[in-house]
Amino acid sequence: MGLLAKLFGPRAPRVQPVHVDDGNFVAEVVRSELPVVLDVWSPGCGPCQMLEPIVMDLASDYQGRVKVAEMNAAEAQRYSAKLGVMGTPTVLFLRKGREVHRVVGFVGSRYLREVVEAEFLGAPAA
Repeated sequence: MGLLAKLFGPRAPRVQPVHVDDGNFVAEVVRSELPVVLDVWSPGCGPCQMLEPIVMDLASDYQGRVKVAEMNAAEAQRYSAKLGVMGTPTVLFLRKGREVHRVVGFVGSRYLREVVEAEFLGAPAA
């Protein structure tokens, strides 16, 4: 056991974002009981790679309150087009399948958390 684990206890297991593609988009996003943060990314996209650990943290931190999902634009061309995704990364905030906010390009964790708190949880981020 490492020093940090001794001081703070073992870390909770990381929650993975839900993988979304053209085949399961309706089930995972449109019919979701929870609001959805959808990270639309593409292979070889540097800003998308920078956003990945932030999205992973959101999935763990908001587990059970917000569904965090990721969608490869190349594997989900139909829904990427329907959503009007013109570039990656694009992060969509959806409630009952309807977009309530959109972020195009890389932004930091704090901004994404503020949007989640304001749009989905009704409280300002701490």
